[in-house]
Amino acid sequence: MGNSSNKALPIDTTFKLPANLPLWPQGGGDGGGFATGTITIGGLKLFQISTFNRVWTTLEGGPGDAGATFFEPAGIPEGFFILGHYSQPNNKPLFGSVLVAKDEPSSGSNEALKKPVDYTLVWSSKSKKIKQDKDGYVWLPTAPDGYKALGHVVTTTSEKPSLDKIRCVRTDLTEQCEINSWIWGPDKSNDGKGFGVHEVRPSNRGIEAPGVVVGTFFAHNGETPSSLPIACLKNPNMEFSSMPNLTQIKALLQAYSPFMYLHPKEKFQPASVKWYFSNGALLFKKGEESKPVAIDPTGSNLPQGGSNDGEYWLDLPADKANKERVKKGDFKSFQAYVNAKPMFGGTFTDLAMWVFYPFNGPGTAKVGLIDIPLGVIGEHIGDWEHVTLRVSNFNGELKKVYVSQHSSGEWVEAPQLEFQSGNKPVIYSSLNGHAIYAKEGVVMQGLDGAGLKNESAKSDKVVDLGSGFEIVAGEYLGSAIVEPPWLNYLRQWGPKISYDTAKELDKLEKVFPALDSLQRILPNELFGEEGPTGPKLKRNWSGDEV
Repeated sequence: MGNSSNKALPIDTTFKLPANLPLWPQGGGDGGGFATGTITIGGLKLFQISTFNRVWTTLEGGPGDAGATFFEPAGIPEGFFILGHYSQPNNKPLFGSVLVAKDEPSSGSNEALKKPVDYTLVWSSKSKKIKQDKDGYVWLPTAPDGYKALGHVVTTTSEKPSLDKIRCVRTDLTEQCEINSWIWGPDKSNDGKGFGVHEVRPSNRGIEAPGVVVGTFFAHNGETPSSLPIACLKNPNMEFSSMPNLTQIKALLQAYSPFMYLHPKEKFQPASVKWYFSNGALLFKKGEESKPVAIDPTGSNLPQGGSNDGEYWLDLPADKANKERVKKGDFKSFQAYVNAKPMFGGTFTDLAMWVFYPFNGPGTAKVGLIDIPLGVIGEHIGDWEHVTLRVSNFNGELKKVYVSQHSSGEWVEAPQLEFQSGNKPVIYSSLNGHAIYAKEGVVMQGLDGAGLKNESAKSDKVVDLGSGFEIVAGEYLGSAIVEPPWLNYLRQWGPKISYDTAKELDKLEKVFPALDSLQRILPNELFGEEGPTGPKLKRNWSGDEV
């Protein structure tokens, strides 16, 4: 599997999780279809393939200018058909999968799968000056009426592929796709003008969305069309027999729950909600500020439902000594709170693990080489962060992890993660601000050499998200889960702290003249001094992460 330059590329290695997958507990009488290898959607039986034969390799262009490789799924079970080829940038180990499908006809419906009637050549590398192992040709299948193509075929000759090579899917089992991350283009830039290859995902995503990721790619020459000529699959009945039951969720969390390192200088640790309430946190009501109420350890006396109308908020204990103690949190009491969500029509499970901090510390700006402590700027009471594990329901394998960073975050694929104790990812919480990263170090938010500094490092303060976690939500599980009262408290977890931002920045600018542009370059949420709302009001509670 060498390439012409004889220099091994990351893609020459296939990524495997450090430890073998455990044997997952068997499903009981509740459908029990999790990790059985196949998932059926509307008369189509699907199987996930992650073994490939290499078809064509380019050695430049694409992410990191490392080129990309195009593969044909291999080892396809009897009776299954491919829906398209797979491609990946060369700068990452081979790690991906595509779905293959088999028709399971129900009475009276047309076949779910049909051969294409023709192919169109989308692009060829022939006569282009590209470092490559041989010439490549990228084809788009022409679907028969009432059917859609779900991917492309790549060959190394100019002859059209055989019509037997691939299947198209009946339109009612497909859903609209959009392009996601860039895989390859002959140019260094991903400007959408020339030839480009992208991953695709369903345009509509969330726990109610039926779109299923196939794992194929989209290739186009010229501007990206607004509606793609290939589709994603669709789970028309949205029944969740392939989702894990409660016992299986616990097993997944035992296998994959991360270790989170706090910064060695972190003063503001996470804590359990119960610890926070039992240690004197208070509930305030507008108009009755002088009579705050102690909160029951389960949160049972918090107002339920409604909307975030400014009528109620939580705050630290009133007396100074207790306030300072509770502010610091207590990572020994810590629990992660889990929301289990079906994704991509029930073919994946997202396990969102929420972490609570009683206090978010002040920010640090960095301008050039100078660190500037921002005093009270960035402080707020009550801080919710989360990390999401995305697991394939075909086999229970961890595919990627989402780490939240202030009001956004990023997906990190399994090959880019650090692991410890088997298949448990390692994550880092940044100093004071608690943004989560998959690697330690300093990450700047802002513009050229100036902005907010997010600093993380290993320390002896390590939180095992898998110890004592609590599964607090999972709509598809029905009555198996009772949501704790604090989860349905939909107001602020901290008071609005009023300080005059302009005045605070003025004070700092007297000492650091370089700061005049700070307001412009610091992230907005730094200047929102309100305590955040709880997990249920975040858009990713029932939607996708990004």
